Amino acid sequence: MDLSKQKCVPCSKGTPPLKGTPLKSFMSQLQPCWKIIDEHHLEKEYTFKDFKEALAFTNKVGALAEQEGHHPDIILSWGKVKIILWTHKIDGLSENDFILAAKCDAL
Repeated sequence: MDLSKQKCVPCSKGTPPLKGTPLKSFMSQLQPCWKIIDEHHLEKEYTFKDFKEALAFTNKVGALAEQEGHHPDIILSWGKVKIILWTHKIDGLSENDFILAAKCDAL
């Protein structure tokens, strides 16, 4: 199953965050540069040749986030964009975070 072809679906409050084996299973479907931090959120830093390219990527991620209804934290600096993903409603990771991560990589 290609995560980048799936659609984010709102989860309900009370849904448990992914942990352990299910978390590792989803992680194995992402590019290796993604990191799981404390089984709570995903992070990846993208590099670009200059600020203009980094900003263009940031805008694409923003449009994607609006389309999917799932919004990452985005840190933009010269030649770098850091994406931080977790599902705020459950204060942890859900399948949506992995879907959006895969879609960011596909940009």
